Amino acid sequence: MRITEVEAYGGVHDPASHAFTRTPRSEIMYGRAWRLYVYRSYGMHFCANIVTGPTEEASAVLVRAGEVVDGIDLARERRIGVKDAQLARGPGNLARALGLSLADLGTDLLGPDGVRLGDPPVTIPEISAGPRVGVSKAADVPWRFWVRGDPTVSAYRRSPRA
Repeated sequence: MRITEVEAYGGVHDPASHAFTRTPRSEIMYGRAWRLYVYRSYGMHFCANIVTGPTEEASAVLVRAGEVVDGIDLARERRIGVKDAQLARGPGNLARALGLSLADLGTDLLGPDGVRLGDPPVTIPEISAGPRVGVSKAADVPWRFWVRGDPTVSAYRRSPRA
């Protein structure tokens, strides 16, 4: 997966973050960095965040979209009838294309097994920044970052409650 869109969340300093108020669900975000925080969204979709730390501040990055570059046939099976550019477009679709579930919660992304982060790109693409998608608090904070012009990036939707 080549990540094409992310959103940053500032933990205890960010009212839009799951970790703004410490709960059993967000507890993993208060620990060490480079672990996967997987949770259900709207009761049916999974979303994946990378805990970025520092410890006890609960900062994380939501992986919003990507391009499937390895295992595309398996991703197509998981997202039948979807165009390749849309296989991992949006956080729920990305998790489905990768086959992520609550079993992946806490995975060490720098470890040798399972879900992990790979090497950074050789060339850095043009990156755009803007407000996060669908948050009602701190809605204008420009902490959404995406590869400019990439077809796998999800559409911006402002929360009607913002």
